[in-house]
Amino acid sequence: VQLQAYGGGLVQAGTSLRLSCAASGDAFTGYAMAWFRQAPGKEREFVGGISRGGRVKGSADSVKGRFRISRDNAKNTVYLEMKSLKPEDTAVYYCAADPTITGYYSSELNAYDYWGRGTQVTVSS
Repeated sequence: VQLQAYGGGLVQAGTSLRLSCAASGDAFTGYAMAWFRQAPGKEREFVGGISRGGRVKGSADSVKGRFRISRDNAKNTVYLEMKSLKPEDTAVYYCAADPTITGYYSSELNAYDYWGRGTQVTVSS
């Protein structure tokens, strides 16, 4: 499966942004999906994950209540809706997919075999 993340940009603190990740090349419903992010000088970290059917989803404590992950299997797309953005949310955001995880998602970076190129989100104060 090929993944393409888009929707990033430069925004002010307190505003909202929605990232999208379009999948192609394989049956999208066969993949658990996740978003990760990597800030300069830091390790890539889990942001949110969603199961194949979309019933099970969750997010990291650092973004809980502000970010929401969802997917539209008819459009082969996973979304990350981000609200009340903070400067510390500045990072490159990556979407990831894995065909072996069933019924849930993983927050572990190494669980995902397929990665998009990432989209930059910059939040100014």
